[in-house]
Amino acid sequence: MKQLYIKTLKLIVLLLLITVAGVQAQGLLSGKVSDKESTLTGVSVSVSGVGGTITNVDGKYSVKLPKGSYTVTFSYIGYQKLIKKVTIIDADVVLDVELVSEASALNEVVVVGGRGAGRTKMESAVPVDVVYANQANQTTAKPDLMSQLNQAVPSFNYNKQSGGDGSDAIDFASLRGLGFDQTLVLVNGKRRHLSAFVNEVGTRGRGNSGTDLNAIPEAAIDHVEILRDGASAQYGSDAIAGVINIVLKKDINHLNVTGGFSGYNDQKYNTLNNVDPYGYYTGSKFDGKTGSIGADYGFAIGKNGGFLNIGANYENQGKTFRAIRDTNWQTNPNTLEAQPVARERRAFGDGSVVSGGGMYNLEIPIKGTKTTFYSFGGYNYKHSNVYAYTRSWNYNNGLRQNPTKFPTDANGDLIFVPGIMKVDAPPGTPYDPNNVYYDPEEDVYIKDLSAAAGFKGTTESDWDWDFSNNVGRNDFHYWGNKTFNASLPYVPGQPIQTRFDDGGFNFLQNTFNGDITKRFKGIGQGLQLSFGTEFRYERYQLYAGELNSYLQGSATLPDGTTKASGSEGYPGYQPSDASVVDRTNEAAYTELSFDVTKKWVIDIAERFENYSDFGFVSTQKFATRYKVASNFNLRGSVSTGFRAPSLQQLNFSNTNTTVIGGNLVYTKLVPNYSDVARTAGIPKLTQETSTNYSLGFTWQPAPELAVTVDAYEIKVKNRIVISGLYAQGDSALGPQLNNILASQGIGDAQFFANAVNTTNKGIDFVIDYKKRWESSHFSALLAGNIQGLTIDKINIPSTFKGSAYDSATFFSDREQYFLKASAPKAKFTLNLEYGVKKLSFGTRFTYYGDVKELGLAKPAPLQMRLIRSSLT
Repeated sequence: MKQLYIKTLKLIVLLLLITVAGVQAQGLLSGKVSDKESTLTGVSVSVSGVGGTITNVDGKYSVKLPKGSYTVTFSYIGYQKLIKKVTIIDADVVLDVELVSEASALNEVVVVGGRGAGRTKMESAVPVDVVYANQANQTTAKPDLMSQLNQAVPSFNYNKQSGGDGSDAIDFASLRGLGFDQTLVLVNGKRRHLSAFVNEVGTRGRGNSGTDLNAIPEAAIDHVEILRDGASAQYGSDAIAGVINIVLKKDINHLNVTGGFSGYNDQKYNTLNNVDPYGYYTGSKFDGKTGSIGADYGFAIGKNGGFLNIGANYENQGKTFRAIRDTNWQTNPNTLEAQPVARERRAFGDGSVVSGGGMYNLEIPIKGTKTTFYSFGGYNYKHSNVYAYTRSWNYNNGLRQNPTKFPTDANGDLIFVPGIMKVDAPPGTPYDPNNVYYDPEEDVYIKDLSAAAGFKGTTESDWDWDFSNNVGRNDFHYWGNKTFNASLPYVPGQPIQTRFDDGGFNFLQNTFNGDITKRFKGIGQGLQLSFGTEFRYERYQLYAGELNSYLQGSATLPDGTTKASGSEGYPGYQPSDASVVDRTNEAAYTELSFDVTKKWVIDIAERFENYSDFGFVSTQKFATRYKVASNFNLRGSVSTGFRAPSLQQLNFSNTNTTVIGGNLVYTKLVPNYSDVARTAGIPKLTQETSTNYSLGFTWQPAPELAVTVDAYEIKVKNRIVISGLYAQGDSALGPQLNNILASQGIGDAQFFANAVNTTNKGIDFVIDYKKRWESSHFSALLAGNIQGLTIDKINIPSTFKGSAYDSATFFSDREQYFLKASAPKAKFTLNLEYGVKKLSFGTRFTYYGDVKELGLAKPAPLQMRLIRSSLT
């Protein structure tokens, strides 16, 4: 694929040289945009066939244009769209305009949800949210895109996870309570690549991958369109829950810089407030400190209306320390009894993250034609550091404590390593090895690269066409830090290794698209025909870590007990885990959007796909909207969908080690292609399928007020999940499976499987009010989502039906609660803002309903744990 990168770059450079060479004389179109009281900042100024810009803080704009006639469109939230005709001859043109206020929901034209010409949100047959990046950043004060969307869109759900290995380093999101990998992400309408990471341990979305939205710098984003409806028939795999389309900026000649700082002052749960803080890793009273800065600037290219916009962001987020529910039991009146030291997790909270990257967006109209060359792409780098579970020397003093996980000398005595190990005792207390503990650290380094290029245009007979190629690659690399491989023999005089290359994985995706659209005016009130094709190549690689990261060394305790192998915290991937696999996908689609009358619209789509590894699928969609009255629309849709099993799910493998009764036990997540999986009766992974139903309405009872309500039901069959652990030697597994587990040294095994059928039902609503008078404005937005997921069926292979225990283990109650915890049962957001001229004041309330999960207590059996409701 390196050759593909080189060829793509050469093509971009060549086209730049060709198009820039063909320049001609041009003039400057400039002016000021205002309402009756003041100038307007951030107004979109679009010039036909060229591109556009936005107004600056003084309401001014400017665009360089070749000689000719143009249609200039001014659009802004809360105002009626204004269209002007302009002719550039031999002099610059100044065009000042005044916009007229009206309800914003009627003005936002969305493209996602239907190909070709867009419709307004209120006129669309399917529900679509539009979030403008600059406004979300201002009103939420959140430093990253995921957090901004989480507080702006009702059925968008994202919660940062802690204590889940790689899950701490990357942020995935879901729509309508479904999985991370059941929402498709587009950038400028083109498919975005997935992360190479698969959630594996005790986190939401176990077995899922997803798209890291925070790898796209906020400074480069103009707005985000979120389609809350199944769209596999239009866009292909992963669009079961909906589509997120990130639209990049086209602004030129304006420098925009943003910066922010945030943190937590938690007087109740910060472990530094504990009466015995030396029993924990601690930070500061004010922790989680996060600083961010972003900037973007646009350049004009040539004299034919071309542009290049570049945006970049940098963020540095500190750790938080929240080891147990309540630490300062002596001073907190809400706590009735002392809270014991949480010996299994002495360092818990958000990890630290340092992230930076940039993205460009380029368009160059080709002189003398109706053709435009375009390209966009970027690079993002992220380093995350988190703490793993605690290792304590004294085996009989609680959970997660075992001397087999510490470096020892020839006599079996603990070797204390300053800077890594800590002592659970007040300062000045005599040293006692029984009080020694340490928390290994996990470093994750993520590199994300993408580039797209294509041509789009219109033929003489008004057929719109677009051909493009889009490539993306994500690399996810683990390192163990401030940790040990206790099984390595200690050599006096030589340093003990405390950092290990644990290996990792990467995912590459290359997508070619061809799309053609034409609108026929003489059929009904208009018929739009779209069709196209897609070819996609994907490659997944899992690479092993260094030898010492997984090696079983020769060190033992004096009684002969085996020392734990591999780097503590996250053992390295072994050569037996490593793999390199690829596949191809060919697809074709057609879509009709028919305005039957001025009141009735019908959208129909059909898509066919063929995967080289599991075969053929087809999906369909029907959506309609009927205008009951001038201010009231009914809308609904029925669709089938699918999600192809990712290469990550098909090929991921991981070996962990645990010590039980002094014996080393290997636990392996078995790859789906292996002989172990076949012997266990686990079928080859195939696609998840879905049926989506949606019904709702849009209503504008007053010019300033817009209301949308949409109910939905999504049935998904054959969802891919990770099974429970099965121990080698269990007689219910049968002799054949037990023999193969024993021959490969696997003590416990678990599998990926198409094992679960679910139904998700819910309702979304948005009530949007905007009012302007004289020099003031007021806005109120109430948005909410109420939903619930039920598990209809668990498909247990016959191999695991030998006993009630084995059947219950395959997808246990605990795993079912993780699946249901993809989203809270209710989420409500209330945003209020009042402003006078350029000064605004606002507040935002977000309520998240309860989420329940099952946690494993020791030595007690499984217990219910309730995560409290939160108001932020």
